[in-house]
Amino acid sequence: MTISVAVSGASGYAGGEILRFLAGHPDVTIGAITAHSNAGSRLGELQPHLHALANRILEDTTVENLTGHDVVFLALPHGASAEIAAQLPAGTVVIDAGADHRLEDPAAWEKFYGSAHAGTWPYGLPELPGQRDALRGATRIAVPGCYPTSALLALTPGFSNHLLEGDDVVIVSASGMSGAGKAAKVNLIGAEVMGSMSPYGVGGGHRHIPEIEQGLSKALNGPVTVSFTPTLAPMSRGILTTATAKVRPGVTAAELRRAWSEAYEEEPFVHLLPEGQWPATKSVQGSNHAVIQLALDQHAGRVIVCCAIDNLAKGTAGGAIQSMNIALGLAETAGLNVQGVAP
Repeated sequence: MTISVAVSGASGYAGGEILRFLAGHPDVTIGAITAHSNAGSRLGELQPHLHALANRILEDTTVENLTGHDVVFLALPHGASAEIAAQLPAGTVVIDAGADHRLEDPAAWEKFYGSAHAGTWPYGLPELPGQRDALRGATRIAVPGCYPTSALLALTPGFSNHLLEGDDVVIVSASGMSGAGKAAKVNLIGAEVMGSMSPYGVGGGHRHIPEIEQGLSKALNGPVTVSFTPTLAPMSRGILTTATAKVRPGVTAAELRRAWSEAYEEEPFVHLLPEGQWPATKSVQGSNHAVIQLALDQHAGRVIVCCAIDNLAKGTAGGAIQSMNIALGLAETAGLNVQGVAP
């Protein structure tokens, strides 16, 4: 069976990455490729690395152009997906790479995004406990944010096994500049970012905080409070997350390692590294992989977990296609790179 897919927001980084994976997917044919301000342009002018699709002309992002496909990927800014998704047929698998359908609490959405809550869809992070069951047969899927992907993969095994306390979780993530999107911004030009790192969203203001707290609270089955600080790193893509939480009294390093090992030992895309080897963003570049390492800081009574992902791959497009594969009953790894790029 060949599956017809449409991709909106195809001129952006996330849309381009979705198309890169789909172009190598054995079970799909790529239908409409759409954009907004770039409609009418040749895709190769905006995504020159997508050679097989270079001569395709971007259509306007309308319900009419997206209708008629088996799967529609919405790689649109937050607030733009919900209106389109609501008009697509109920039987179409709609995968939202934006934020519109991730949060369960309407008050949290309104606080951080400033608009009406559009509802909650099954969450597209298959490695979370029980999440594959929620994705099988789903026709609406919310792709996690890139920071929450790395943070939830880093800490969920500790919370789901009740090894960690939920009241003092601190997460710092360094991201490549592509996480800020493709729109031109003075603070993101080369002269500003080369050889420099800078924080943003400091003091509890980043929109991914409620999403991280939502996922970790589910794992613990109790409240989790997160202090999250993102930073921009002078690289084009990748996220390195360092997450720490207090361990419960008596928990040992061996217990911690066993929990993470058992959580991910059968996962095709998440790997706990051998002891002594620490994650590096370059090792997962271009792939749908996440690599993880942890240590127990006995002096502070905290676990430190480092997780590296490619923000555009496992953090967005790869996670979207992995979720599509599960929803449609395809091989979960179909169309997804399993090796990184080096040097």
